[in-house]
Amino acid sequence: MRFSEDRLDKLKCSDGIERTIHVWEPEKPRMIFVAIHGGMAHAGDYVTPALWFKQHDIATISFDMQGHNQQKKVFIPSFQVFLDDLLLFIDWAKRSYPGTPLVMMGHSMGGLILTHYGLNEANIPKQIKGFVLSSPYYGNAIKTPAALLKVAGLLSKILPKMAVPIEDIKSHLTHDETITLRHRQDERDGFRASQASARFAIELLVAQEQLRGRMQEWEHPMFVALAGQDKVADTSIAETLLAYIEPELLEKRLYEQNFHENFNEVNREEIYQAILEWLDSGIL
Repeated sequence: MRFSEDRLDKLKCSDGIERTIHVWEPEKPRMIFVAIHGGMAHAGDYVTPALWFKQHDIATISFDMQGHNQQKKVFIPSFQVFLDDLLLFIDWAKRSYPGTPLVMMGHSMGGLILTHYGLNEANIPKQIKGFVLSSPYYGNAIKTPAALLKVAGLLSKILPKMAVPIEDIKSHLTHDETITLRHRQDERDGFRASQASARFAIELLVAQEQLRGRMQEWEHPMFVALAGQDKVADTSIAETLLAYIEPELLEKRLYEQNFHENFNEVNREEIYQAILEWLDSGIL
């Protein structure tokens, strides 16, 4: 299998289409990471942390989300489809691993999705013990001129599938050149998207804005890894919002030299170890 998975499965999503679930699992997992990938990316991106945590008897499961399943241009009808499919994925995880603790994991846009889930879902299963986020996409590090935002908003309504210009930032995702080469090969092979639709771009901006004034409502244990040299997600916005969370619920680590993809950075094993220690300190 391309990303060293132990097996693949299928998730029937809210639009009726089956999408691939990637599974990395030890023989007897003591915990499951329910992992949500970032924007323009794919579930296979979790291969690096998944293989490390597998050695510690932790399984990782992730699926290719709507708009991202081997499509050059990401299009979604609304941000809500991510949340609808997440509920279906959690149900799949509960059926597949009955009684095993689940930990929600999200990178970038995945962190934004999981934050909405944690704030808005009234009946979070007791099987879910906490949240692990990397560079949550609470704000865009690449500032968009107001005039362009107005145009994008209009296009989202009248030409929602039209591609909007985005910067090629693959060289600024990680300092690990081998993983950067993998990202570029994934794009050439159709696993990683290279274009964003107007609707997708605007839906993310709206989802970011909806977090303002709500983070004090957060009620779940959370570990967050932030990147000091992030050129995708605005770290200062993340720090501002995270400051509203009760201190006893939040374990925040800032890695000053990291680019956006903490889980794929050259110091990733330091981050993995910090997550593992946090989990084993009484979260489960």
